Amino acid sequence: NSGVVSLLRPLLLDVVPSIRQTAALGVGRLADYTVDLAEAIVKAGILPQLVCSLPEENRYYKKTAAFVLRAIAKHSPELAQAVVQCGALEALVICLEDFDPGVKEGASWAFDFIARHNPELSQAVVDAGAVPLLVLCIQEPEIALKRIAASTLGDISKHSPELAQTVVDAGAIAHLAQMIPNPDAKLKRQVLSALSQIAKHSVDLAELVVEAEIFPIVLTCLKDSDEYVKKNGATLIREIAKHSPELSQLIVNSGGVAAVIDCIGSCRGTVRLPGIMMLGYVAAHSENLSMAVIVSKGIPPLCACLVEEHEDHIKAAAAWALGQIGRHTAEHARHVAGANVLPTLLDIFVDTRSSEDLKMKASIFAKKALKNILQKCTHLPALEPLLHDAPPSIMKHIIGQFSKVLPHDGKARRLFVTTGGLKKVQEIKAEPGSLLQEYINAINNCYPEEIVR
Repeated sequence: NSGVVSLLRPLLLDVVPSIRQTAALGVGRLADYTVDLAEAIVKAGILPQLVCSLPEENRYYKKTAAFVLRAIAKHSPELAQAVVQCGALEALVICLEDFDPGVKEGASWAFDFIARHNPELSQAVVDAGAVPLLVLCIQEPEIALKRIAASTLGDISKHSPELAQTVVDAGAIAHLAQMIPNPDAKLKRQVLSALSQIAKHSVDLAELVVEAEIFPIVLTCLKDSDEYVKKNGATLIREIAKHSPELSQLIVNSGGVAAVIDCIGSCRGTVRLPGIMMLGYVAAHSENLSMAVIVSKGIPPLCACLVEEHEDHIKAAAAWALGQIGRHTAEHARHVAGANVLPTLLDIFVDTRSSEDLKMKASIFAKKALKNILQKCTHLPALEPLLHDAPPSIMKHIIGQFSKVLPHDGKARRLFVTTGGLKKVQEIKAEPGSLLQEYINAINNCYPEEIVR
């Protein structure tokens, strides 16, 4: 408000290097503070001036100038585009080749804050020739430089398969994979995230990540003391598992499913989420893979997530994963139902206290999971309690399963009467000629008329 930006501008051209550098630092701190200040600095025409003098300046000024560019670019795609339009990318590429690691680090930060916004800006970074130099940066000895270069490669890769392929073609995967065992937690976070961003796009890219021999070493990350390393490790495994049965089988064979299940059991909150999703993806592919999740004792921790977690999206993910495990055969459904999951899913579905968002997310997935499991479930002790609480949309599936099982199971028919199940069926009002009425008739036909009356 006092017009400081216009006072700083001429100081960027001062004959004394330390004044130029300090003025740039002032501009950077202002730009970093709010989007409005960043826009004011762009409107003041400071960027071309800053970029133009960059190649000739000393390393201290280069670091500061890179900080200004990143401070402006971070706020929005429009401001990042303004940084690109003033010719900053070419100057930053020169900084990536500087002998000073701090200058390289500053340039990597600026590239990261530009590339993360959208595919077009990311492509501009690629076109400027930054990717091969960033791959060289992750091979430098300085940990801080490795971290930001890995982060930038991940942010370039995340937008599209084509951009990820550019990073792969520069040889990034092998160098990233070699850093998974590094003791520095912050570096591991970035490395795992970058590999996830590459693997997520397609089977081919996921296979290239796997071919870098990340298994079984990546499984050690699931036991890491750093929560983000755990989460990013599980995310990487999830992004590989989702693509194909073959990749999921490879993960099972390397002990990945058991390791993810242990991870889910040992942590709380959003750290659990990628592991939950990974189990769902593996189970969805085939009967055998779903059974591998069951045999590895994957159902109890998923049930625990339904009960322990308060976040809607975590409950929804757990419900979805259980639905994927139980939907294949009667045997799969029996394992899920036997863990007393169905009443919990029903509670989520009918809970009137749930937020609207919860009804949108968790209850929808709970309903789908119930349907998936009920279509195969012949485990009558688990179905019986649902008869007394289920809403009409679920009741049809429950009654349908009883109508399949009761005609062939004398013991089940006796239990159905003594537990009040048959009585409950008589209370259900079904439309004449409807599928539900057919199911009820099939159940009633299993008993003498006087018992039904």
